[in-house]
Parts: sequence; structure tokens; C-alpha cells
Amino acid sequence: MDYRKLGRLGLRVSPLCLGTMNFGWEARGTSERDAFAIMDRALEQGINFFDTANVYGWRGDNQERRGEGITEQIVGRWLAQGGGRRDKVVLATKVFGQMGLWPNEGQLSALHIRKACEASLRRLQTDYIDLYQMHHVDRDTPWEEIWQAMEQLVREGKVLYVGSSNFAGWHIARANEIARSRNFLGLVSEQSLYNLLARSIELEVLPACEEYGLGVIPWSPLAGGLLGGAAAKAKQGRRASPGAQAQLERERDRIERYEALCAELGEQPANVALAWLLSNPVVTAPIIGPRTLEQLDEMMRVPEIELDEETLRKLDELFPGPGGPAPEAYAW
Repeated sequence: MDYRKLGRLGLRVSPLCLGTMNFGWEARGTSERDAFAIMDRALEQGINFFDTANVYGWRGDNQERRGEGITEQIVGRWLAQGGGRRDKVVLATKVFGQMGLWPNEGQLSALHIRKACEASLRRLQTDYIDLYQMHHVDRDTPWEEIWQAMEQLVREGKVLYVGSSNFAGWHIARANEIARSRNFLGLVSEQSLYNLLARSIELEVLPACEEYGLGVIPWSPLAGGLLGGAAAKAKQGRRASPGAQAQLERERDRIERYEALCAELGEQPANVALAWLLSNPVVTAPIIGPRTLEQLDEMMRVPEIELDEETLRKLDELFPGPGGPAPEAYAW
């Protein structure tokens, strides 16, 4: 495994990050037994970067979308088996989502950050979190309050690094400038929606990450499965969710041409989509969410795939981006 530095840090992580969002869902999720097998195989294959969040694993028809920490509990029970698991894993989780009905059980107040971190540590059965990520920007809490809370967790050794998720370029700049004024390391990573079909972060988020030395961790790198061979699977009679089917119909022409290009390359569509992300030097590790060991094993080819300039050009023609960074993308 060719490990990469997470942005400007000395910390090295695998070029694929194992996402755990599917672990523990009652109806359509990955069972705990299968989750354990996937995490074991990932570690065997050299993947040392695992991502979760305190809200993952909602139960039933939780209308309020309150987190119950189910996925963190599964990861915690896996780590508790020992065998060097915790020492080998760079463990990332998130804070922001609503974890209860009372006022301070969500977002990024100092009170909630403190309580949420303690709860995540208990569920994960560990005494520290490698990468503690803000799951969303909090427009109601000042950065001075957020950084004071994060600095305290770092001083106590409960958090090593702080990252963001779903931030705009302006949020990254503002957060890191205030962190700098406090002599604090600030944000070290940004987890953002990024794939061949969703390239808007190329306007301002990627340039901000490059300037401040943040490692980019793309989520939904396969666009909810659309870039994972969806057209071919549909022809085989395999049905996706109604929403995914509708999206496939809207994008069918491009997706079929994309899958034809992947066939010419002799590569699986999912692997080409991931390799395309890794061809960008600002990207550290896309988040993969394999549901089976077979899917995980197939994805292990991704770091070996090198897309040549002609292939990258064809992909840009199929899935054009915004035209580069702002403001040149829309102005002179």
C-alpha cells in the first residue's frame, strides 16, 4: 500500500478510506457480522483510514433524524477485540448532528462538542479520536467558541486533529485564519461531496484546501452507485431504489458512454471513478463503502490504476466540471 500524507500533516493514511455509514441500519444496512468481516479485510489489505459519525445508524423511521450512535458502537466492538486494531487504524468520526431532543444536543456549541466527544469515545471504546470532523458548518456558533472547545479536547489528548465536512471555501478560510490567530493547527482535512457528476467544489473548496494544506476526503465518490456500473446492472435486472432509477434515466446516455469507456480500459466503472479522484493531488482518499468482501477486494486495484491524459480528457468531455477554479471559471 502506497500511503499518502493527509494534507500538510506528517500523518500517513491509505489512499482509500473505509466508510462505515452502512453499518447497522435495520432495513438495508450491513449487519454487524458482515461489518466486522469488512473491517478485518480492509485492515488485512492495508487500509488504515476508517471514517464514521455519531449520527450514523438511525433506527426505524426516525423522523427527527436523531443519531443513536449505532455505527460507532459497532466500530467500537470491533476495535475492542484487540489484536492491534486500534493502533493500526486512523480513526475519524464526526460531530454536529442532532443526538437528542433537548436544545444543546446538536450543532457546534462548546457544550455539545464536549458532550458529543465524550459519548463518541465511549461508543468507540477508545481514549482518543485521531480525526474529529465537524459534520457541517454551524452558522450560529462563533469560531472562537468552537476552537476553544476543540483546543481543550486536543490538550486533554482526546482528539489529535480537527477536520471539516461540507464546508464552503469561505468557511475553510475563515476557520483557519481564526485558528492561526490562536496559534492552533486548525482544520487539516475537508470531507466533501465530489465525483465525476458533482464537481462544484473545484470552484472554491479545492483551491482553499490546496492553499491551507487540507487533505480532501471525497464522499459519495460513486454518486450513490450511478458511477458503479448502474446501466449494466439495470440490464441484468438488478433494480436500485426509485430515486437512483430516476437519476439513471436522466443520465443514461452519459452513463452508458462512461461504462463503454471503462470497458475499453478493461476496468470496472467504480474503480475508474475512484482513480479519477486520486489523480487530483489535492485529494487524499475517497471514502469507499463496500457492502461485500468481493466489492472491497475489487476496489483494492484502484491505487494501481493510472489514467493517462487522453482518458482524463475523455472523462472531462463526458462529465465537464465548472471550468476550473473561481473566478476564472466564470469570469475573465
